[in-house]
Amino acid sequence: MAFFGTALTLLRVFVLFVVTALAEIIGCYLPWLVIKQDKPLWLLLPAAISLGAFAWLLTLHPTAAGRTYAAYGGVYIAVAIGWLWVVEGIRPSFWDVIGSLLALTGMAVIMFAPRS
Repeated sequence: MAFFGTALTLLRVFVLFVVTALAEIIGCYLPWLVIKQDKPLWLLLPAAISLGAFAWLLTLHPTAAGRTYAAYGGVYIAVAIGWLWVVEGIRPSFWDVIGSLLALTGMAVIMFAPRS
């Protein structure tokens, strides 16, 4: 039974990181569209809301702020590469995938290493 509780906790932490990354990416991508592709200015409002949600989501993570920020970076990289493929239509290279896997490995070490 303890394994399932631990697995659920790990899954919950990972999903929270992914949602946090999506909030940041959306909050930054919308202004990029406004500036680079002359999209309407009203997109800045959902961008600001998304960045506010990003900051709030960071507070929900179950560890110290510095550790959360460090581990979050690994998930952000992987989600950004997924965004590149799904939203921007650019297939990730072999090296994009390897870099993402390395970043996720670093995230796992930071978040889930035994602590005294």
